[in-house]
Amino acid sequence: MIRHIVVVKFKEGAPQQEIAAIVAALRALPPRIPEIRHYQVGLDVVHSARSYDFALVSRFDDQAALERYRAHPDHVPVAQRLQAISQSLIAVDFEE
Repeated sequence: MIRHIVVVKFKEGAPQQEIAAIVAALRALPPRIPEIRHYQVGLDVVHSARSYDFALVSRFDDQAALERYRAHPDHVPVAQRLQAISQSLIAVDFEE
C-alpha cells in the first residue's frame, strides 16, 4: 500500500468560498476514482503558528494506482485549483 499525504498553506487572502469548493470537490473524488482505497480531507482546526491550513491523507494499492489517480481527469482540475491558491504545498508518499 502507498500512503499519499498532502499539506497546504493557503495564500493570504485565498477566498474561503474557493477553499470550500475545493474541499467539496476533493471529497467527491472517491466514488469517481476506483484506485482510491482511503481518502480523508480536512481543514486545520488548531490554527497554531506551526499549523498548515489543509491536509489530504489517502491510500492506494501501489505506486501505479497512485499515478493513475494523479493523472485521472476528475483529479487534475481540482489539484490545479488547489495549487493555484497554495502558498506552500508539501507531499509525501510512502509504503506501508
